[in-house]
Amino acid sequence: MQIANPVSQEVVQQVAEYFSILSEPMRLRILNLLREGEKCVQELVEATATSQANVSKHLKVMLQAGILSRRSEGTSAYYKVEDELIFQLCNLVCDRLATRIEQQAQHFREFSLASKD
Repeated sequence: MQIANPVSQEVVQQVAEYFSILSEPMRLRILNLLREGEKCVQELVEATATSQANVSKHLKVMLQAGILSRRSEGTSAYYKVEDELIFQLCNLVCDRLATRIEQQAQHFREFSLASKD
């Protein structure tokens, strides 16, 4: 059996940092809003019902990671998803979670039916 080459600490760190970006619920909410297309910061603030400072903080993190791109128009900043693969990743995770929830629901149904006998 051949042992795979060990992955460098730097690579592992970068992968962990990328995943940590998606570990914040507000970032996932913002990404979901941007799934529909480009939005200005104010639209995101209104849709998330949070402060502009909070939205801007999360946008900056995703911008620095290369997930989003930004353009300015007058005094407004517009953001859009630059890395569309992020949606495939989110879809994979959501599909997996949905499958697990469905399996758990089936176990509850089976337990419920068994306890009626």
